[in-house]
Amino acid sequence: MNLNCIIIDDEPVARKVLEEFIRDIDYLSLIGKAENPLKALHLLNDNKVDLIFLDINMPRLNGIDFLKNTKNLPPVILTTAYSEYAVEGFALDVLDYLVKPISFERFLKATQKAKSYFDLTSQSAKPVKENPGYFFIKSNQTIEKVFYHDLLYVESMLNYVVLHTVSKKLIAYMTIKSMTEQLPADTFIKIHKSYIVNIDKIKGIEGNAVHIGNAKLTISQNLREKVLQTILKDKIIRR
Repeated sequence: MNLNCIIIDDEPVARKVLEEFIRDIDYLSLIGKAENPLKALHLLNDNKVDLIFLDINMPRLNGIDFLKNTKNLPPVILTTAYSEYAVEGFALDVLDYLVKPISFERFLKATQKAKSYFDLTSQSAKPVKENPGYFFIKSNQTIEKVFYHDLLYVESMLNYVVLHTVSKKLIAYMTIKSMTEQLPADTFIKIHKSYIVNIDKIKGIEGNAVHIGNAKLTISQNLREKVLQTILKDKIIRR
């Protein structure tokens, strides 16, 4: 799989070096560059970003503060001239920490680590064929076992999804489209661009919304007819 990357660094020379390194690696795709985190927000909001190459010492908002104060970022590789931030960076769950000047060999090793992370995430989200009653997914550095009958609904949030189960929430870096492809079509249905629901867990339908667990989820207007037909087919008791 190709990893969509962005570079956040205030030094033009550093951005150029990283860009050249990225272009030499076939599983990386550079989709944008920014000179500080604030200017990178539109890249994160408007694109599917898999990996960030993030500098630390930048004006207005440095990389460490950006990590601390921004929720649900894609995986990050720090690129900096300041080795003293390494411990703090790893405490913030960055994938790797590259000290400038960065050699291509060291850069390649860091990106291979990122690729392995995404390969594991992709594989762990696939249903287990030997036992179709559950699947595995990587969430917060832990591979979690999720039973289909425990999954209420899946919510899309930018570049990740939130799995709402009967007992907890799990966050995974993947798209709602990928999640749709992994779940059994006879049990789960997409009711909105942001929601997939477990049909068996629906408590009721009210107007353009379904009640499931403690949530009330909106049905998209363009999906309403299909959703209602699927959910209500042969299930209405008529007098």
